Amino acid sequence: MNNRLLAKRAGILVSACAVLAACADTEKEQDTAGDAVALVNTVATEFVDAYYAQFPEEVYEVGYPDAPMDRFGDHSTASIAAWNGQVDGWLEQLRSIDATVLAGTAAESTYGFARERMEAIAARRVCKMDWWNISPTWTGWQPQLVATLAVQPVTTAEEKSDALARLADVARYLNTEVEILREGMQNGYVAANSNVAAVLRQTEALIAAPTEESPFFDPASRSDDPEFTSRYREILEGEVHTALKNYRDFLANEYQGRDEVGVSANPNGHLCYKASVRYHSSLQISPEDIHRAGLSEMSRIQTEMQQIARESFGTEDLKGLLEALRTDPEYTFDSEEAVLEYARAAVARGKAEVGNWFGYVPDAAMIVKPSPAYEQDSGGGFYSAGSLDGSRPGTYQVGTYNPQGISKAGMEATAFHESYPGHHMQMSVALFNEDLHSILRFMFVSGTAEGWALYTEGLADEMGLYSSEMSRLGMLSNEAFRAARLVVDPGLHVMGWTREEAIEYMLEHTAEGYNSVASEVDRYIAVPGQATSYLLGSLEIQRLRRTAEEKLGEQFDIKAFHDMVIANGNVSLPMLGAAVNTWIAHRLADHE
Repeated sequence: MNNRLLAKRAGILVSACAVLAACADTEKEQDTAGDAVALVNTVATEFVDAYYAQFPEEVYEVGYPDAPMDRFGDHSTASIAAWNGQVDGWLEQLRSIDATVLAGTAAESTYGFARERMEAIAARRVCKMDWWNISPTWTGWQPQLVATLAVQPVTTAEEKSDALARLADVARYLNTEVEILREGMQNGYVAANSNVAAVLRQTEALIAAPTEESPFFDPASRSDDPEFTSRYREILEGEVHTALKNYRDFLANEYQGRDEVGVSANPNGHLCYKASVRYHSSLQISPEDIHRAGLSEMSRIQTEMQQIARESFGTEDLKGLLEALRTDPEYTFDSEEAVLEYARAAVARGKAEVGNWFGYVPDAAMIVKPSPAYEQDSGGGFYSAGSLDGSRPGTYQVGTYNPQGISKAGMEATAFHESYPGHHMQMSVALFNEDLHSILRFMFVSGTAEGWALYTEGLADEMGLYSSEMSRLGMLSNEAFRAARLVVDPGLHVMGWTREEAIEYMLEHTAEGYNSVASEVDRYIAVPGQATSYLLGSLEIQRLRRTAEEKLGEQFDIKAFHDMVIANGNVSLPMLGAAVNTWIAHRLADHE
């Protein structure tokens, strides 16, 4: 064989070997990517299933379909330790994955969100929240247990059996709470006395409520089965009331809280605050920077409010105008029904207009109802998602206590925040997107979820939804309320502010009434960092929209932008920023 032929054949052999090697490498890469995708999906599924098995009392807010229905969560020390071990194991598996092989796959977002949530959960352990969770707001057992029972199905025999078992489990749950709080006291982790007093009042109200008016009785009130109703009543009036009284007596006679309201009074309090801000907002930002941002935003908002006061109300006295909005009967309500009608009218306007600002509007029912009596001083509004099968609508719960003390000014902005184009729109889009992993449909980061809802209060102004300049002033007052949170929250928890100083600051800068402000401050005391997530998230979404408008120019499509922001669930703010940048790049490439 001549050298030329040998060389040619050798070349052919080399090329073939190169091709075969490349094919093998490609197949190996595909196998690696496939294995990584499978592992991500498995870990994320195990995590979300286990989360709502560990904390089934949180399901009512998001509508997760596969949680236990016959019990509440086990928050005992042993159970929480086991849960923490599970989270650490899943994190170890996620950290073992080369994330670059997930690029371009649906698992990329699943991986990013699952890892972010688990890392935030692990970092927040420094707070030891279970040891001092005496909360008069949504993180307390009172609203969580009651809201869970409010969506408890009672149609079939199995459902009724589950409802009876879950009601009976209230006693075990509350007895465990007492054990955990005792352990917290022994280790120096205690709640603020102002919140202890608030929860005592709520517990007393639950004990004093006649059986059929008790929020715990809700499942029985929805059933026409006399045997079920009788047994339900027996459990409620027996072991549940005994447990409520034992919890009440523990708080009143044994528990020793702290006079200082800030978490910095607890061990590792400063570390807890930073971890909490990260947990709720998905941002790593110092308390000092949060406080400064709040002061800056407050200055801007006050200037805009001053302009409306001058041009629409003929006054330079903004403080006096805000006081009038809180107290003048012209600007407040005369009945609970009037509050509800006002909120429902705003919801209807939002629903009618939202299709002009979004490409996809899910067909998802929503109802407006008053807050239960035991939460009478909680004020504000609260949204919880409907069920995946559509059998239960989304719910906007409105505080209606003392309507003469509720200003009309901020009511419309809150309604848009909770319904259209806010939470109901946002959560329904994720809920009905079957292409998303369940972790993205049923879990969320407050910075993105609440940031979106606050962003939509301003969007509602662009949409022409506000009925008057009073309501536009209320919109700005609501925004000022969120700016005040940036000032007040680190003020309380890190900078030594008192409860009274926080209340005074918020009254000085918003149209909210005293009862509403006081309950809000108690909420901030109970849940460090969460209140900062609203404006931090909204500012980031506003920044991303400005970036998209500047880079895309005439190619910017507001419907497409809004669809993109909420299409993938409530991912972290850094993930949302990356998604917007990718969306911009693709739209620019499409028009080259």
